[in-house]
Amino acid sequence: MSIIKVPTSFNIDLEFEIPEFYRRLIALLIDFLVLFFYYKIAGEIYNVVAYNSDWSKEDTWYDINALRLVLLIPFFTYHLLLEITMNGQSVGKKIMGLKVVNENGGRPSISQFLIRWILRDIWFLMIFQIGLYNGIMGDKTEGLFFILFVLAYFVTEIILVAVSKKSQRIGDLLARTILIRTNARTSIEETVFQEVADNYKPSFPQIMHLSDKDINAIKSILETAKKKGDFNMAATASEKIKAHLKINSDMSPFDFLEVLLKDYNYLSVK
Repeated sequence: MSIIKVPTSFNIDLEFEIPEFYRRLIALLIDFLVLFFYYKIAGEIYNVVAYNSDWSKEDTWYDINALRLVLLIPFFTYHLLLEITMNGQSVGKKIMGLKVVNENGGRPSISQFLIRWILRDIWFLMIFQIGLYNGIMGDKTEGLFFILFVLAYFVTEIILVAVSKKSQRIGDLLARTILIRTNARTSIEETVFQEVADNYKPSFPQIMHLSDKDINAIKSILETAKKKGDFNMAATASEKIKAHLKINSDMSPFDFLEVLLKDYNYLSVK
């Protein structure tokens, strides 16, 4: 299992585990199974409605095709919708413990999810099917071109995942995203929010001058330092934050970082 390091705003690298190829493959197969069963169920719904429709009515043809479109939308947008709503995961990724993050370790933007979706395997499988259809129907040259194009794309995908440093496929490279293990050593996109008492008194209001990305990095650095018992990591981050925000404090690095997160949670909702 390979490890990549992502630099944070405080010049401290966070480590992420890149999943093995078999995990990615199994996750993909699980998603294909989900889509297969959905397609079968949607097809049955369509057939039942079409069979019981009154075709003597003028608008029936339009209604049935509208239903077909509605039923197909979830099929084609499966990965896009789930990765956006499930924090970078589909059903397959969730089961196999995988997650999509951006190259900074945070949550990808909508545009990044869109780029990954545009270059998903399903579209190229459709092109492959078109190629087979054209070949069978007589236009063998065009059909062969489509088939070879799709095969070349999938071979390139496999090679990139196998040899690239971050195991990125074409969609990931263009979207600047990475697929990581969810049990990775750190994950800076995890929520920073925590319960803070209403009578809590913030110690360092300067924390609000930091960006959301900085706050996420502080949380991840603190969690990593605690897990590893790495005092130097916490101390380095604390000193950089103190210098940046012009804070004087004698707190221990761990306590200081925890108070910063509490201050942020209290002040961000006031």
